[in-house]
Amino acid sequence: MLIEERILTLFRRNCQHTLTYWSVFFSFGLSIAFLGPTILDLKCQTGSTLQEITWVFFSQQLCLLIGSSIGGVFTKTLFWALAALLFSSLIISVVLAILPLCYNVLLLAVAMAVSGLAMGIIDTIANIQLVSIYKKDSAIFLQALHFFIGLGALVSPLIADPFISEHCLGSNSTENATEIIQHFRSSFRSPVFLAEDSPHSEPVGEKAYVAYAFWIMALINLPVPIAVFVLMYQEKLLPFCPNSTPRLLDKDELAMETKAPEDTEISEPDDAGFHHGEHGNIFSCCMNGSLRGLPVTFFGIHILGGLVLFMTEGIMGVYAGFVYTYAVSAPMSLHAKMAGYLNCIFWAAVTAGRLVSIPLSYRFRSVHLLVINLAGVIVTLVLLLILYTNRVFLFVGTTLLGLFISSVFPCIVAYTEDILEYRGCATSVLVTTAGMGEMTLQVLVGSLIQKKGTYSFLVCGLVIGCLSFIFFLSVILCNHIHRNLTGASKKAALEEAPPAPAPHASEKAAPEPKVAVIQTESMKCDSG
Repeated sequence: MLIEERILTLFRRNCQHTLTYWSVFFSFGLSIAFLGPTILDLKCQTGSTLQEITWVFFSQQLCLLIGSSIGGVFTKTLFWALAALLFSSLIISVVLAILPLCYNVLLLAVAMAVSGLAMGIIDTIANIQLVSIYKKDSAIFLQALHFFIGLGALVSPLIADPFISEHCLGSNSTENATEIIQHFRSSFRSPVFLAEDSPHSEPVGEKAYVAYAFWIMALINLPVPIAVFVLMYQEKLLPFCPNSTPRLLDKDELAMETKAPEDTEISEPDDAGFHHGEHGNIFSCCMNGSLRGLPVTFFGIHILGGLVLFMTEGIMGVYAGFVYTYAVSAPMSLHAKMAGYLNCIFWAAVTAGRLVSIPLSYRFRSVHLLVINLAGVIVTLVLLLILYTNRVFLFVGTTLLGLFISSVFPCIVAYTEDILEYRGCATSVLVTTAGMGEMTLQVLVGSLIQKKGTYSFLVCGLVIGCLSFIFFLSVILCNHIHRNLTGASKKAALEEAPPAPAPHASEKAAPEPKVAVIQTESMKCDSG
């Protein structure tokens, strides 16, 4: 069988929870990708410059980071976790619906900040919930979870494309501004690099057809909060829903429960695999008194794992933001329309890579997949640097980079949580640092491109990729040291514990008459 019956039974038991968490990540992907193709219409709608519209991206990324940091506070109970997902996914639909009404860049930035906060909360809660449900089997389900980000990131630009206006720029546009326009039109994610002399755009008199794109996306997203509401109703978590006794396990689930070995180190979950007190927001994790006395390697794994994602998620944001700028510039000098396909190919490769990683994560350990993926990222960037004038390999390299980097996030989350035996705050720390990397490295690389030229885009990517691999090797080394330390401490604790007193000889013989009585009674029943 392709997948063990035990995992299938566990999935059937938590099917509704799992599908709901996957669906909210579709909302995440829908929200993160629509700004790229619609940025010029929003710029025209608000009458702002490209420099001013940059703050819209910054406000979304900053609040996404804040939401990721505080999202774990809602995972104390299942009610608060689902309630946060319900309101966050509903907020995304509301923001999408009101974006056409934001005629001021400040209002647009506030709306996107609220959307980013909701996205950050969704990011942390969905990851933590799936890790809490599936534990050591969570890798395959995390791969599927992040596949839905890519799916949403593919859907939103496809919806927006037919409604984008072709008459948004003012008459005093320069050729350089036109290239930047094509860049925004074709990118799925917004770049940080913007022209300093971009003119103001005056609101056009024609009807803003892009509003229909936002309203369609808002309607497409509406089933997500409905799904969360239905799950809360099924779990009897709504205040107006009468409580009832939990359902009985069927024979497959009962067999799985009886066969599952007892584990004294990992707390038992309640319904839907929810764990109390295991994860929290990143601030409560730092002040958790139960973490005192733990070896320094315990914290080192958190930090090093976070640095891996800081680098790799930064590469994703940087490449998606600047690959068009690199392609249309010398020495590549691609036609604007052809260069526009690079972003589409990159996100399609990321989505396909996460889909392929679902069965691979079941067959192979997360650490092995991480070695292959990170090495593949470095090799691809090296080849892109060597063949920097080869137009064909630019498309091939973009595809390979998307495939290799796609599954790093879910693999590193599963790997670090497995190392730490699902204690501590690995998921909260990793999600937060990933958001920091995506926001920070885009700004840094954008500044270098402005000063040193577009070739520095690939050089920065290679340096960041090498650093991510070094940090990952440090995680493996730290894991080895951590296992030795924790193994030695457990052995010392067993040696210091006093041996259990041996039972008296008469106590050993005492159970024998009881067994005889039971056997006699059973014989009587058989004879009767």
